[in-house]
Amino acid sequence: MTFSIVGHGTDSRGQAAWGVAVASKFLAVGNAVPAAVAGVGALATQADANVAWKGIGLSLLDEGATASVAVQRMIEEDDKRDHRQLGIVDADGGAATHTGPACLDWAGGVAADGVAIQGNVLAGPQVVEEMKRAWDEAADDPLARRLLAALAAGDEAGGDRRGRQSAALLVVSDGAGYAGLDDVAADLRVDDHADPVTELRRLLDLNDFYLTASTDDEKVPVTAELAAELDDLAHAAGHPDLQAWVGTENYEMRVAEDGSWIDRKVLDLLREKGAAR
Repeated sequence: MTFSIVGHGTDSRGQAAWGVAVASKFLAVGNAVPAAVAGVGALATQADANVAWKGIGLSLLDEGATASVAVQRMIEEDDKRDHRQLGIVDADGGAATHTGPACLDWAGGVAADGVAIQGNVLAGPQVVEEMKRAWDEAADDPLARRLLAALAAGDEAGGDRRGRQSAALLVVSDGAGYAGLDDVAADLRVDDHADPVTELRRLLDLNDFYLTASTDDEKVPVTAELAAELDDLAHAAGHPDLQAWVGTENYEMRVAEDGSWIDRKVLDLLREKGAAR
């Protein structure tokens, strides 16, 4: 009832990242399927999903098990393994997938270096094949974008043959969270939507703008002249100073706390607001 991709790559900062993208004709698939911890690995549990596998699998990986060893141990200890599906990528990018013989047709998966792709109740094997093709073609993209490209390709190839309802994306990387204080680079869920993969792409665009730190190329140094302009624009927008405007608009990760730089896109937005008045 679900198709997913579990992958290892790098984020937009060039740091190691792990993640899962998943879609299904099932309410809030992101609540059940994906799990990941930076430096440990990621997994997807689906079909007759054993949600306990999320904690079990990550614990096995954290203890040093490879993806293939973790999968083997998990299915050996589960008497409903024939009805389950699982994909795992470990800390080093080793990957493994399992599809029980009792999973509903079409069901299957593929594992390669850095990726595990699997699905059940699919339109056909082309769903997994197209996901792998898109994954390979997007090799130079940050992991979140690469996972989403593969998910979209699977969706376009027919995806879940029952239809569409939900999708989710979970990506982790050390220091990638809000203000760099945890490992969650993206944790996005579309729980009930007619076109969930397209909506997930929209949310990722917003995530990258609001919750991803500016790169050096995006930072504009704030000179004394620019500081005066920014204060005038903030006042015109009804705020006592620039930082008050930044907090109101949720641009904390796009403007330096000490005011030494501002993201180019945020500067353009503030100037556009000023010009519109």
